[in-house]
Amino acid sequence: MDSNLLEHMMQPKNYGVIENSDSEGIGKNPHNGEKVIIFLKVKNENEPIIEDIKFQAIGCMTTVIAGSIITSEAVGLTFERGDALVGATLGMLDSIPPEEAACSEMVALALKAAMDTYMERQKDSDFPMITYKILNNCATNEENQQGSENE
Repeated sequence: MDSNLLEHMMQPKNYGVIENSDSEGIGKNPHNGEKVIIFLKVKNENEPIIEDIKFQAIGCMTTVIAGSIITSEAVGLTFERGDALVGATLGMLDSIPPEEAACSEMVALALKAAMDTYMERQKDSDFPMITYKILNNCATNEENQQGSENE
């Protein structure tokens, strides 16, 4: 295993909660209930910038690793660059099997949801946290078939 991946697995970066965060967003897997929540502290000068970011996950180790990597990349980015990070992440997922893409998709969508929630709260401070559902399923086709046979 790549030493960088091993480091993110053994000591995930940015795992936790930001008390009094400026925004939160959830990426959710509707197939199995796994989810990721991202908390943002935003500095708003000429445009919003991700000053601090934390995440929590109810999911597998791959989800935690993806959360650690994506949040590490997002710190210090403007929302425009954050959107580009989300887009690049989702674009890379097109070339891998859906069961492998689901975890990273969940984290990317949680980041997008947190940024979108922040923008909506600039217009309405009581705007609720946004949740985006992933399109990929982390169960393989074989597991899906077994699950439907057992029901």
